Amino acid sequence: MEETNFVLLWKEQYEKIDKTLAINKQLFKEIINQKAESSLQSLKRFKTRGIIAAIIYLIVLGIVLFYAISNYSSAANYFIISIGIIFLINIKALADYIKHLVWTNNINYNGNIIEIQQQLSRLQLSIINHAKIMCLQFPFYTTFYLSNKWFPYEVGFGYIIFQLLLTGSFIYLSYWLYKNHKPENLDKKWFRIMIAGSGGKSVMKAIEFYKEMEEFRKD
Repeated sequence: MEETNFVLLWKEQYEKIDKTLAINKQLFKEIINQKAESSLQSLKRFKTRGIIAAIIYLIVLGIVLFYAISNYSSAANYFIISIGIIFLINIKALADYIKHLVWTNNINYNGNIIEIQQQLSRLQLSIINHAKIMCLQFPFYTTFYLSNKWFPYEVGFGYIIFQLLLTGSFIYLSYWLYKNHKPENLDKKWFRIMIAGSGGKSVMKAIEFYKEMEEFRKD
């Protein structure tokens, strides 16, 4: 009889512990969701400001480019090509900002944790690819001011060497950054700083929060 009561008491206590653990897990999930959502609010603000800035920048570039093409002169070839490529890359940047904002708004924090993690991973990868493409415009900021009216014919040899070194170094930097913009480098500080500059810091924080949850569940 005493043994039966002990078993029933043990079962009752076990059920209470199980319920407590389930409640704790649910509370922990809600806290993580709130922290992740709060972290991504800064990303939303960043992308919204980015969209406004990109639109203004594209309007200015578009007007300047339209004027240069409308009043075409071979002296403006460097300018038209350089600004044209910068313009196209920033159109891609605008599209990325809009896409990232939509994806962030569409995250359902009450949904499945695995789905949330997949959405965050997709967002992070897209931000990395966005930053990767943006690196390609760097060399063209060293050539838009050139003109075949005076370059290279009317400048000294020293300036030609300077311009070649300047543009060449930016081409190399652009290539190196493009090649190294990949998820495998997220453990490197310099890369995390660069991605943070594209809004990736908020996503990294949110991903870390859900990693904490995974550790909690394992424990």
